[in-house]
Amino acid sequence: MDVRRLGLVPYREAWALQQELAADRRAGRIPDTVVLLQHPHTYTIGRSGTRDHVFLTERELAERDITCLEVDRGGDVTYHGPGQLVGYPILDLGPTPDVGRYLRLLEGSLIDVLADFGVSADRLSGYTGVWIGNRKIAAIGVKVAQGVTTHGFALNVATDLSYFSHILPCGIPDKGITSMAVELGDRVPAMVDVEDAFLTEFQARIEATGPVTARVA
Repeated sequence: MDVRRLGLVPYREAWALQQELAADRRAGRIPDTVVLLQHPHTYTIGRSGTRDHVFLTERELAERDITCLEVDRGGDVTYHGPGQLVGYPILDLGPTPDVGRYLRLLEGSLIDVLADFGVSADRLSGYTGVWIGNRKIAAIGVKVAQGVTTHGFALNVATDLSYFSHILPCGIPDKGITSMAVELGDRVPAMVDVEDAFLTEFQARIEATGPVTARVA
C-alpha cells in the first residue's frame, strides 16, 4: 500500500488529486494508496446534505476565510481544518464492493487508533463515524465508483471545534463534537504519531480480515 503524507493542502487541490489517483487505481497504474493530510478551514456538503446546514452567508464565509463546497461523498455537512487528520484511502474493492463493510473497517481502525492513545471510543448505533458517548470524534464519508474508493475520514486531533458551531454537523441536531485534545488535554499526541498509528491499525485490520471487503468486526 502506497502512503502519501501531504501536510496542509487546499480542499479543491486534494479532491482533484483523489480523482487522478482513483483513475490510476482503476487502470492498475498504482497500488492501493492512502493519502493523509490536513485542510485549511473548509465546509463540505455531501450528497445527502443541504446548504441550509451551513449557517454563514457567503460574505461571512469569505470574511472568515472559509471555503464551502458541495462534494460527491456520502453524508451531510462537515468541517475540515488544521489540527484534524484527514485520510483518503484510494482502494480497489473489486467488482462487487461492500460499502458497509468498508465503512466498518474505517471505523474500527480509528477506534483502535484512539485506544492506542488512551481514548475510549466506539460506534453509535444508527450513525456512521466514531463516537465518545453522543459526541462525534471522527466523521466518515466515502464514494465508491467502479469499485474504487475516494474521500474517507476526518479525525479531530487538535481541531478548533468552534468552527462546528456554524454548521449542523453531519445533519444531526442532537449530538456533539469532541477531539483528542478535549479528551486528553496536555497529552494530545503529535499529528505524525496519529498518522503512524492509523497506518498501523488500518493495515492490521486489512491483514486480519483478508481482502478489504471481507467481514470486519
